[in-house]
Amino acid sequence: MFTGIVEELGCVVAREGARIRIGATTVLEDAAIGDSTAVNGCCLTIVAIGDGWWEADVSDETLARTNLGGLGLGDAVNLERPVRLADRLGGHLVQGHVDAVATVLEPVPDLRVAVPEGLGRYLVEKGSVTVDGVSLTVVDVDDDSFTVAVIPHTAAATTLGLAPPGAPVNLEVDVMAKYAEKLLAGHGAGPDGRVGR
Repeated sequence: MFTGIVEELGCVVAREGARIRIGATTVLEDAAIGDSTAVNGCCLTIVAIGDGWWEADVSDETLARTNLGGLGLGDAVNLERPVRLADRLGGHLVQGHVDAVATVLEPVPDLRVAVPEGLGRYLVEKGSVTVDGVSLTVVDVDDDSFTVAVIPHTAAATTLGLAPPGAPVNLEVDVMAKYAEKLLAGHGAGPDGRVGR
């Protein structure tokens, strides 16, 4: 579980097959093989650690559902260690399970992102969304896109400040909205329009 508060910008330093090596410092503090770390909002397992780097094996499923497959040597990535029970929850509850890859339509500060088919119902004004692992508040939603206001600090401390129109970004919608939808699906609206039995 993550918060969507990026701890550091790392970079891709090597790729070999399904294995990716990330250059980092902060997220390596207290890191151990088997730990989880979010890369652009995607939860990966540390399988090797060295001086200033760590490695993960990226599954075919992850490559198909995220923008990690398109990363090249030197590309910057947003990194976050999992939340500890004693930590403050500065963003929102983020699983690191990417729902889809979306496209940047307009760059920061008023970042506009295309809404992939089927995800628009989970986005509401003032709700939470994760874009490349960054917890953000939705400003506006229309039929095919949404906007978030990105402050200068977030633009400088994450990859969002580097994302031009057309850039692919990982999206994770609020898991609470998905659970609410599933729970309510079994309790369809009655003749009076009320949900429940």
